[in-house]
Amino acid sequence: MPVYEYKGKSVSGSPVTGQVKAKNKQELERILRNNRILVNSISRKPSDLNIKIGTGIKKIHISRFTRQFATMISAGLPMVQCLDILSQQMEAAELRKITAQVKESVQSGTTLSEALRKHKKIFDELYVNMVEAGEVGGALDVILVRLANYREKADALARKVKGALVYPVVVSIVAIGVTIAMLKFIVPTFAKMFHDLGAELPAPTMVILQISTFLNNYFTYIILGIVAIVVGIHLWGRTESGRLQIDKFKLAMPAVGNLIRKSSVSRFSRTLGTLISSGVSILDALNVTAKTAGNKVVQNAIKKASVSIAEGDTITGPLKECGVFPPMVIQMISVGEKTGGLDEMLNKIADFYDEEVDAAVSALTSMIEPMVIVIMGIVIGGILIAMYLPMFDIIGKIS
Repeated sequence: MPVYEYKGKSVSGSPVTGQVKAKNKQELERILRNNRILVNSISRKPSDLNIKIGTGIKKIHISRFTRQFATMISAGLPMVQCLDILSQQMEAAELRKITAQVKESVQSGTTLSEALRKHKKIFDELYVNMVEAGEVGGALDVILVRLANYREKADALARKVKGALVYPVVVSIVAIGVTIAMLKFIVPTFAKMFHDLGAELPAPTMVILQISTFLNNYFTYIILGIVAIVVGIHLWGRTESGRLQIDKFKLAMPAVGNLIRKSSVSRFSRTLGTLISSGVSILDALNVTAKTAGNKVVQNAIKKASVSIAEGDTITGPLKECGVFPPMVIQMISVGEKTGGLDEMLNKIADFYDEEVDAAVSALTSMIEPMVIVIMGIVIGGILIAMYLPMFDIIGKIS
């Protein structure tokens, strides 16, 4: 809603100025007349430029909010008081602002789940559905504790996977930077020296010099080409077919694919198990789990499982067909369905695969780190040797 600045006089003749939000000037004039203000001028205030990337709220902030909220609700504090306290003490300023808005909505008679649903970028469907199930079942304190446990475990899993890839990525970037710097600045110096000496160059040296010449002549085009490829892949990945093919490729990658597969199984089991144990219906739980799967292959399998259950079949058939879920997981889910303890079985699977992800992360880290260092040594060492080979030949002839 736009903001208008006005100037006028009160009934007593005193000058009055101010700012008011209104749909248009006519509405503002009506508001001022009701307040017995004689208007002299009205102007629309220019909108403030407010560029913001993302929400500014990290996942860990939401996890802490949930844990503190669950603790206070379990202690018997009124909901509005809990939200008021949280709106004052949360680390992220944006989250404090949103919490205050949620408190105002709850005060006006809106349910907590509906108040949270107004902020979809912060509180996803899983979060809102679990809170709604807790409100309906009269067990909001228990649901919030489960939700806090779920988010903390999910955040820990994501940190482990990202942490395992930080060192190899940094080393790779440094290696590529050093290689480009050598080919662009150091190798041309050697090339000029060899040209002045008129020495006959061995094959390795010729190859390096040709690569250096190509890089220097077409460096801008190479950078633009790489940017175009990255942007193209990103845009393709936003389409249904593109994202499906990329996710299939990720699962097929050696070593990394195994980690992604185990992480997907853990996320699926933890999410679905938490929702079912919180009282969410199996169909709603599957729909929410599909949206938070993080992999299109897994998402499609969960959607098929939802259709299968709606038709009176079991959940295990579609999960088996996608090829992501190991036979042990399929069998455990099947047993959980038959015994009526699906939520408990899913949580056991999630606990097991959390440990499997830890082991896979350790194995991947121990394999990638030396591999990157060896490749970096071969590339940089190969360039140096290629540059020194002609010098050895020249020194030999002089001797």
